Amino acid sequence: MCRNITTLRGLEPPATDEEIEAAAVQYVRKVTGITKVSDSTREAFETAVAAVTRATAQALADLPARRNPPTTVPPLRREDVAARVAARVAAREEHERMHAQGIAHSH
Repeated sequence: MCRNITTLRGLEPPATDEEIEAAAVQYVRKVTGITKVSDSTREAFETAVAAVTRATAQALADLPARRNPPTTVPPLRREDVAARVAARVAAREEHERMHAQGIAHSH
């Protein structure tokens, strides 16, 4: 099994939608071998992620409470990971702003 997927059942507070989707992305990447989504794989990849996200959320809702909490902290709850994600989002937004304004930049 993919070691990058964190146990989400039994978290306090419960797993967020973002954590569930991040786990689904990791799962779909692992089983498909797609590490970088291209235009030709985007639709199938996103459809698969959405399906796995729904199935995971349903499973977490249907399963009984855990007796023992998970032994690891999900990555999205770690400060260093959250900072890296925020930096990537900010860079992406700045890049899109530059495109929208027609500002020359490098890729």
